[in-house]
Amino acid sequence: MVEAVLIDLFSLPAHLQNNIQGLLCNTLETIEKCSSIHAPFVYVMCCQRQGSERKGEQELLLPNLGGFQSRKRRLEVVRALTTAAALYTIKQRLDEKDLSIIKVILPTLRKDLMKVYIDHLFTAVYQFEYEDLQAASDPENLQISEPQGEGQILPSQDMALIQSEIQMHLESLPSLKGELTILRSSLIPDDTFLHGFTTRTGGISYIPTLSSCNLFSSSKRRDPHVVVKENLRRLANAAGFNPEAFHRVKVNHANAVCIMGKTEPDSYDGIVTNQKGVTLAAPGADCIPVLFADPVRKVCGAAHSGWKGTLLGVSMAAVNAMVSEYGCNVQDILVVLGPSVGPCCYKLPHESAKEFHRIDPKCVRLFDSANPYIDIRRATRILLERGGVLPENIQDDSITDQNQNITFCTACHPDKFYSHVRDGTNFGTQIGFISIKD
Repeated sequence: MVEAVLIDLFSLPAHLQNNIQGLLCNTLETIEKCSSIHAPFVYVMCCQRQGSERKGEQELLLPNLGGFQSRKRRLEVVRALTTAAALYTIKQRLDEKDLSIIKVILPTLRKDLMKVYIDHLFTAVYQFEYEDLQAASDPENLQISEPQGEGQILPSQDMALIQSEIQMHLESLPSLKGELTILRSSLIPDDTFLHGFTTRTGGISYIPTLSSCNLFSSSKRRDPHVVVKENLRRLANAAGFNPEAFHRVKVNHANAVCIMGKTEPDSYDGIVTNQKGVTLAAPGADCIPVLFADPVRKVCGAAHSGWKGTLLGVSMAAVNAMVSEYGCNVQDILVVLGPSVGPCCYKLPHESAKEFHRIDPKCVRLFDSANPYIDIRRATRILLERGGVLPENIQDDSITDQNQNITFCTACHPDKFYSHVRDGTNFGTQIGFISIKD
């Protein structure tokens, strides 16, 4: 069942402009009558003209829309200077109401163009059907919908213009939930390395569980890649790194490590390099983003350590890669554990908890319960120390500094961090990042 209807009047062809009011009213009446497209929300997308140019379509349409609204149909006219701005506003309305199945009624000539905008601004969470605007005013034709699929391929120049228009609009949006904040460790020397851990503030993601500096896009979530890319651009600008030389681990919850400059594995949870100006990053939303730095050999790394990766020794695998590939001395390597879920909030089934108990009984609280509390940070630190990393070279604020400069519990601080444990499947993601300065 269609949940919302989007009527695109943004750029009507000449042969439709003369009868725009009649065309729209017929379309709205047809929507009202056809139960197959019954939808509680209708959005009409119009172009807003600048300066002294002719009035936008809304001024012509409002008198005709009054009757439709009086029938208690929730209808909104969205005016904007660009298609990207109008469509992004409508996306916000859809997300506020958790709507995902949308019928788009538009001129035939706009269909392929609109699909490109939608591909960039929406994810696979949404389903779109398309209907010709003229056919939509005829009840006999309205029930025949075209599902989203392959259309004509637009010229590369048009594609580039659309991407530029979307990027410009996103760059113009204000930051949400305060200023962008980067947490930094005093253990890693800032004369050699640029590094930090992000919080959830200062980006443009507006969906509650993803707001505002979400740094991961998934087909299962409502934040598209272009929004995450804009959040990353703002982070890079604030931190001082090049977003075009940014490499994030390809999470597999295992212990594979990528060596920059060698063949990249299909998936890996650790990455190391001795290349200057290349920023490495690991995500975290309860899992630990771990940063590594060797100021002697000028080598750095990042790893993603969830409970599975912790048991598989991903952090020590990153250390070993630094030693074997770049000749690092394990005693020179500095390790910082970033914001992650603490033993106060993280439970696992008893069978999984046994593995942590074998590492050290102190890694498990209430061991005899069905779902004991687990300390993945302590387990990570113990495994690193057993591998030869000096205890004083490991920063885990939950142990070394009770003021918690960096190693906050993500689940305990909803104002600062994303948390899968707390927020469920539609959770946002922060990162830890590091690079060697030029």
